This record gives sequence, structure tokens and C-alpha cells, in this order.
Amino acid sequence: MAGFVDEAQVHVKAGDGGAGAVSFRREAHVARGGPDGGDGGKGGDVYLEATSSLASLLSFRDHPHRRAERGTHGSGGKRHGRDGKDLVVPVPVGTVVRSADGNVLADLEVEGARVPVARGGRGGHGNARFLSNKRRAPAFAEQGELGEEHWFNLELKLLADVALVGFPNSGKSTLISRLSAAKPKIADYPFTTLEPHLGVVRVDGDGELSEFVVADIPGLIEGASEGKGLGHRFLRHVERARVLVILVDLAPGEGRSPSDQISTLLDELERFRPELTRRPRIVVGSRADLALASARPPLSEYAGDLEVSSTTGEGLSELVGRLAAIVASARSSEERVPVAPVVHRPVPEGIVVEKKGAVFIVLGRDAEHAVALSDLTDPDAVALVQRRLKRLGVDRALARAGARPGDDVTIGKMSFTYGEDE
Repeated sequence: MAGFVDEAQVHVKAGDGGAGAVSFRREAHVARGGPDGGDGGKGGDVYLEATSSLASLLSFRDHPHRRAERGTHGSGGKRHGRDGKDLVVPVPVGTVVRSADGNVLADLEVEGARVPVARGGRGGHGNARFLSNKRRAPAFAEQGELGEEHWFNLELKLLADVALVGFPNSGKSTLISRLSAAKPKIADYPFTTLEPHLGVVRVDGDGELSEFVVADIPGLIEGASEGKGLGHRFLRHVERARVLVILVDLAPGEGRSPSDQISTLLDELERFRPELTRRPRIVVGSRADLALASARPPLSEYAGDLEVSSTTGEGLSELVGRLAAIVASARSSEERVPVAPVVHRPVPEGIVVEKKGAVFIVLGRDAEHAVALSDLTDPDAVALVQRRLKRLGVDRALARAGARPGDDVTIGKMSFTYGEDE
């Protein structure tokens, strides 16, 4: 059986751009045909898109690599290469996308939210683009630009109306199996639930709410907010829930009184995210059929709201009714803000000069593109590169970085000797 995966990594590689062509018109009875090399096609971009058709990040566990199509090369007759197809990678709704250093790039919490994560390389210009009055037969073209590639960390936070919060073996899995069609593993020992389960609860009657989603969160232990056990991995699935059910085990002989369970669970929520204790909540005593009424005071004395038994069905209808009312109120109180797809665009790099040893390295997409010509032994190509770099301000950036005539400079795959007149 496939497992639930809520953390994964993905490696995305955008398509490389196609190279421009070097070609000259060759036809019968046409003397000195001009350049007719076509441009290369652009590489495909990579997007992550939230979809409700996925429930976990399982597909990334063993196969983390995703690659967009590259652009094709240009050819003679001014035929341009075809652009590579964009790649849309589906992820579950509720996925948080983080960079390798931990920064949040996007939170895909609505169906259809899409974020670009790798930009395809630009296609190179063919030699027909470099025709001018001074340059009648350009014998060079541009190489295609490499597509971006990155590693991202994906983290799934479940979206549910109600989250069941309680200690291990407190009856959460049995309760969600009675309230909905969910079929979690159930057994009489702690930590039966090692992954969250979602169940849809349908509400009888003519109320405005016909159904809501309940999440069975794996049992918390004391210290979960500090990461003990799998605390942080479990607690993050509570973050998006509109309503919390604090499930208190009423069965005798479990070692914790109801009041102790309530205070400990609320303390762990407070430590993890203080705002969680301000969410609408209901305290429910579970396994009421096993509790000895003569051996304990009513649950109400522990600030509880309701007692239920998943075995006998006691209190379940009342619980569903109360939850439906609270969820409906929580939904209506949320701000009605039009949800636009998430868009994250990389900031333009500009020109950056770094010094490694005795070599000055010029970084920047535009600078690397400026030198990506097919034949840098061609005098016209070299002159074009120099003009491009000067227009980008590379000469000034090198001077500010301390470059002196005779120093070695590297831009992309090109290395040359720096001179003040260059």
C-alpha cells in the first residue's frame, strides 16, 4: 500500500534554448546569397501547480527529477527552431515550496495556484540577425541559453475544516472512522496512526453546511512543540484547520486525568503556534462507554463540552451538529478576498563580479548571454561581444572590483585578458 508523504525534494530543470544557425542562401542564379540562419527556440519553463487530485508528495519520493523540453535549433532559410513545451508539475493543495536554504517561495493553498520555479533558456539568434551595412556576411550565431535548474524542498500542510488533536491511543482514528468514510488503521496501542487521514463528514438536515472535512492528526506527546517524537511534522497539519477538537480519553487506567490531558495539549499548541489556541475549538471526551461514571466527575468540570462513544454511537450526532455550526461560522467569518494564482518571478540578476584567486568572474544572465556566440575567433563576433559588455556596464563593474590590465576575466565559458580599452 502506498504511504503518505508530506515532505519531499524536487529537482527542476528548465529546457535549454536552441542554437541559432549559421547559414547562407544558396540558390541557382542567385549570386552572393545573404545570411539566412534562423533563430533557436526557447526552452520550456517549469511550474508547480496545486491540484486536489493529489493527497501527498509520494510521487517525488523516489523520482524527484522533473525536466522541461528544450528548444530546437534554428536552420537555414530563416527557419526558426520550435519552442520547448512548458512543464506543469502537479502538487497537492497545501504545498509549501521552499528554496534549498529554507526561504518560502510560494504557498500553494488553493486549487490551481501556480508558481514558476525554473525559467527556460532563450534561443540563440541565427546569423541573419547580425546582418548590417558594415557586416554583410556574418559567419557566427548565438548559442542557446541554458535553462535554470534548482532543488526545492516541498512541505505539505493538510487543508481541513476540523483537526482532531489528542494523545496517542485516545480514540481519534476510531472516531473519524465513525464520522466519515475514512478507514484509518485502528488498534489498541499507542502510535497506531503515523500519518494523517482525511475524512468527509456529511451533515443531515437543511442547514447551510452540507459537509466538512475532518483530519485525524497522529497523536501528540508531551514536548511535541519542541520536536520530540515527530512533533513538528504532526503539528504542522493542524495549522490550516478552522476548528480544533481536543479529544480527551475518559477511559480509566490510562494514566492521565482529563484535566491534565487538556492542559498539556493546549500548552503544546501554544508553544508551537500561539494563534492555534485562539481558534474555535470544542473539548470532547472519548470512549465514554469505558468510563466509570462513579469514579470521575462530569467532563464539564474539566471545561469539556461533550462526551462521545465511537463504539455505541453515544453523542456522535450531537458532535456532528455542533461541529457543523462552528465550521459554518468559521467559514463565513473568513475574509472574502479574491484568490489570484501565486506568481513568483526571480529578481533580475544584474551584473555581479566575484574574485576567485587571481581570476575575476562576471556573473549575470545578460552578461553570459552576451558572450554566447558560436565563433569567438571571428573579428566581427569579438567586436560585437565587446560592445554588448560595454553596454551592460561590465567594464565599469570590473574596474570597481579592482581589475587591472592583464588580469584574467571569465564570463560563462569565455575567458579573456582584461584591458582598460575593452
